[in-house]
Amino acid sequence: MKWNKLSVILASLMVLILVAGCASGNGNGGGKNGGSKSDGKKEITLAYVAWDSEIASTNVVKEVLESKLGYTVNMLQVDAGPMWVGIAQGSADAMVAAWLPTTHESYMKDNEGKLEDLGPNLDGTKLGLVVPSYMNINSIEDLNDEVGGTLNYTVTGIEPGAGLMMKTESVLEEYGLKDKWTLLESSSAAMAQALEKAYNNEEPIIVTGWTPHWKFAKMDLKYLEDPKGVYGQDEQIHTIVRTGLKDDQPEAYAFLDAFNWTPDDMAEVMIQIVEGASPEDAAKAWVEANADKVDAWISK
Repeated sequence: MKWNKLSVILASLMVLILVAGCASGNGNGGGKNGGSKSDGKKEITLAYVAWDSEIASTNVVKEVLESKLGYTVNMLQVDAGPMWVGIAQGSADAMVAAWLPTTHESYMKDNEGKLEDLGPNLDGTKLGLVVPSYMNINSIEDLNDEVGGTLNYTVTGIEPGAGLMMKTESVLEEYGLKDKWTLLESSSAAMAQALEKAYNNEEPIIVTGWTPHWKFAKMDLKYLEDPKGVYGQDEQIHTIVRTGLKDDQPEAYAFLDAFNWTPDDMAEVMIQIVEGASPEDAAKAWVEANADKVDAWISK
């Protein structure tokens, strides 16, 4: 009986030790719902939207994290709303695709206090309605029946739910166009394809546009003036990270905080992709050709 009691006690102690060991080995650190964990692994998830500008910037960030800092990077392509929610909830660690203060204003308000804004990584963005320069209109106020008839009263847009699309809906409302004009939902790629086709045939077209974008380097385009200022002033693209990333991944956080480039930098990557390079190869080529700038990002 004494030996039996001793065996029970020893077995119970072993179970307690195993449970304690498992608990300490499975801690989730600061990453909530799938983000990076504070277990020493250099792994990070980047969220982005499938806009040409954000494909370029996110792949450059990925290349630096992997080739210069030794991280494993997971890419999470989503729409704008889920991108913001993913960072706020911690299922993604960071994004370099927040257009502020206007385009993503509603997403910022909805997730206020749930994420960290590291500030702008690019200055000089712009939103608006874009047409080929050969079209004889210069302002949104010029969108009358004569112009509308040549365009089937259609503005070719991008992904539904994008901040640019929501702003354009407001534009149609503010300028009294909503009853006749239709904002056609498509995708960034489909919009660019439709624009190129019309441009090559010198046909009329009006699209939702933004800068920086490769289309301005390949085609002679112009923004329609927005006298009512519905699209807002020039914006910035910000870097947003989940709460706790600074503690969990300080090296990645420091780089993301330092990441900053110009519209011309971004255009170089976008043009390479449009001309046939994969986003990964275009990003790698840019990083190799801009070693001084990259070194400044990772040495801070």
